[in-house]
Amino acid sequence: MDGAPPPASPAGLSAYVAVSQLLGLTLLAATGAWLGRYRGGVAWQGQLQFNVHPLCMVLGMVFLQGDALLVYRVFRNEAKRSTKTLHALLHGLALVIALVGIVAVFESHHAKGIADMYSLHSWCGMAAFVLYLVQWLLGCGFFLAPGASFSLRSRYKPQHIFVGIALFALSIATCLLGITEMLLFNIRDSYSQFVPEGVLANTVGLLLVAFGLVVGYVLTRDEWKRPPLAEELALSMDFKTLTEGESPGGSQ
Repeated sequence: MDGAPPPASPAGLSAYVAVSQLLGLTLLAATGAWLGRYRGGVAWQGQLQFNVHPLCMVLGMVFLQGDALLVYRVFRNEAKRSTKTLHALLHGLALVIALVGIVAVFESHHAKGIADMYSLHSWCGMAAFVLYLVQWLLGCGFFLAPGASFSLRSRYKPQHIFVGIALFALSIATCLLGITEMLLFNIRDSYSQFVPEGVLANTVGLLLVAFGLVVGYVLTRDEWKRPPLAEELALSMDFKTLTEGESPGGSQ
């Protein structure tokens, strides 16, 4: 009804979203503290360029990607087109930041004479980035660009959702591999003695897992999915009629 207040969020959703953001911001702060206190900080030139890589990957491939996935749970009463656009923009920003991190690690390796793309971490990381880019391009093509038929969108949507969650999990797993690799390169001899840097880096890993679990829980609760608004249902039927040539009242 016109003028009626929007329906309230389902019980518990706001609390879990708030916890996810608290974990995510704590994760970023802990990552920055680790790099600043024990790895000398972050800079684009010189010996500190490598540190741009872990910071950008945690920010882009984990925090922003997770927040992009939560858009459809948080913005439940806004226009679907606006929600889609925000979802795509956050993913696009995550890709740009991740690309900066990839460029940083390649340039750092070349400056130091270190080989590229030989470790499991690098293989998983490159796979995650390339698949993430493909997923973003396909999502924009199917759901934002005009022209895709209703049936194509309907068939692709389950794959898009599954791949999105799978890539988020792969990104977190790749970060965990990277943390372990970085610690073994830098404090191999003292890591087993529970030195402060090792404890802090392990804490970053636990925060990565916790953030991923909370985001994953929010995404998999069926009752927390964004319900279609009344006008969206009507537009959906009109769009199906135009693209598929079916009558809105025809058999399904």
